[in-house]
Amino acid sequence: MGADHAIVEPCLEKPFHDPVIGGRVRVAQVMATGTNGGAQEHVYSLVTRLNPEAYDVRVISLTHGSSVRRLQKAGIDVTVIDEPDDRLAVAAVAESLGSFHPEVIHNHMYRAEVVGTRAALLLGERGCQRPAVISTVHSSRIRCVDDREQLRQLTPLIDRLIVVSKAIERKIREEGRFGAPVSLIYNGVDLQRYNHQQPCCTLHDEYHIPEDAQIVGVVARLEAEKGHRTLIDAWPDVLAAVPNAWLLIVGEGSERDALEAEAATLGVSERVVFTGRREDMPAVTAALDVAVLPSYREAQGLSVLEAMALSRPVVASRVGGIPEMIEDGVSGLLVPPNDCTALAAAIIRLLKDHPYADMLARRGHDLVHDRFCIELMVDSIERLYDEAALRLRASETVAR
Repeated sequence: MGADHAIVEPCLEKPFHDPVIGGRVRVAQVMATGTNGGAQEHVYSLVTRLNPEAYDVRVISLTHGSSVRRLQKAGIDVTVIDEPDDRLAVAAVAESLGSFHPEVIHNHMYRAEVVGTRAALLLGERGCQRPAVISTVHSSRIRCVDDREQLRQLTPLIDRLIVVSKAIERKIREEGRFGAPVSLIYNGVDLQRYNHQQPCCTLHDEYHIPEDAQIVGVVARLEAEKGHRTLIDAWPDVLAAVPNAWLLIVGEGSERDALEAEAATLGVSERVVFTGRREDMPAVTAALDVAVLPSYREAQGLSVLEAMALSRPVVASRVGGIPEMIEDGVSGLLVPPNDCTALAAAIIRLLKDHPYADMLARRGHDLVHDRFCIELMVDSIERLYDEAALRLRASETVAR
């Protein structure tokens, strides 16, 4: 390459596009739940980075939770509509948005798709301008027959579906969701948080971990689909090969008691630490010698990208969108889901072969910086908002 040809690294600078002429685009984000999870993290990352000069953003959550409090602490306007009946929730969302006159309703997670889309239609029926509807499909969960039928009926009324991986795009097609254009927009990592981060210096003291220990960690909700049980079942083999290994399980969820019981049954409780929720996740992840995500299903796996951004070697299940981020043996190691023997072997390899682990970590780091930064994610979504607002404003002009 000649000296006059610059190498473009899209994540080094925030992409820029001109804001829509005619005032800020009014966007309502609708979250199905206000608890913790990848979708809620996505919403937080998005709304706190949208250009405030170009976008007027409000959030509606269909339940209370820690993510709601986090958004409010960041200065985001959040309304909680905790109404379990969908019909009443639709009316309440439409009522809440009536004076805001949103140009875009952006739904996140299944119930938000149902309630948010119907609220947009209700606004139109009430004589207001019917906002454009965008829905992001975050989950790899297989919906029941009734849910799938409801989504099939609603999809042609949605203006744009966003999928977070090619695996999710295949899933919605298999569910028969046709009639809406689809955009692939990967979740992105905040490289300001997950890059030059010092490891948490208090972990060893907090959990009585020896200084010479090698720490393996998983950051995920403690729910069955995240595969923690397979990791715990693999742990006796890891300890037999690497006696100074410790396992850090970070997160909260309904499976904690069962997982603690499993560790006790296998006799590894003294080397397995359940931390619960941590507010210093970048520092905790930076302290890991190996990061693991043993999921049985996964839309994308944001915690994998965060570990890669921090130059941590990664072992993950070959499921869902994970293989779209990790090339096995190049930027991480992939193993079959629910295979504790293969999982143990991969972890042991990285704990014993430090040069190889470092090579995978460097390549993973470079991949995230090139393709999976949060700036690219936000810019792609902003462009969809702009497109929708311009179309609505043009139709208003014609109507006059």
